[in-house]
Amino acid sequence: MGDFDFAIIIKSLPILWSGMLLSLKLFGIALAGGIFLGTLLAMARLSSFKLLSYPAAGFVNLIRAIPFIMALFWFYFLTPMLVEKLTGQQGEAVGPFTSAIVAFIMVGAAYYSEIIRAGIQSVPRGQPWAAYALGLNYWQTMRHIVLPQAFRNMLPILLTQSIIMFQDTSLVYVVGLKDFLGSASTAGQLTGRSTELYVFVALVFFIICFGASKLVKYIEVRTQPGK
Repeated sequence: MGDFDFAIIIKSLPILWSGMLLSLKLFGIALAGGIFLGTLLAMARLSSFKLLSYPAAGFVNLIRAIPFIMALFWFYFLTPMLVEKLTGQQGEAVGPFTSAIVAFIMVGAAYYSEIIRAGIQSVPRGQPWAAYALGLNYWQTMRHIVLPQAFRNMLPILLTQSIIMFQDTSLVYVVGLKDFLGSASTAGQLTGRSTELYVFVALVFFIICFGASKLVKYIEVRTQPGK
């Protein structure tokens, strides 16, 4: 610890902050896209139409069965090919950030869909039937009756999955993005002092994730029946 130079961290704060902004941007887009697509997948899986439920189940099971870093590489190479096929643009027009966003949304959607599906199934079946009896259609019933209760029931585990997703943002370093971890690596190469920067990155991740886990615990207690 005697050689630990705190000045290196202070000196590298601008580049570390730039990396953190990219990590937060990636996380925010992936969270919104993953929950939206995951909700559609959950509704498709619960549908009585096999043309919807079977492909949705196949996608969810496939994505959940492979390691995230493999999915990241997969979409990193696949996304430019699909964009070129659909739009005629060159594959190089799709950078690593867009590819990483696609990977995070797809993987996040697969995991969120299972959580949301369980949340929808936790709502008593009598409530949608009562809504239909009052004249509401399927989408009105889902939007006004089922989904609000489902999201309230599954909020703690939804936030827990989001914490895992935030931790996974550090993996985009392998496709060349300068996220928080990637920025620390770059700063370490420039200063020749990587240890201090990696310790700082670990400490920041611990503070954020530990604080978020405490928030999950608080919400879990507050959302229990009778509170």
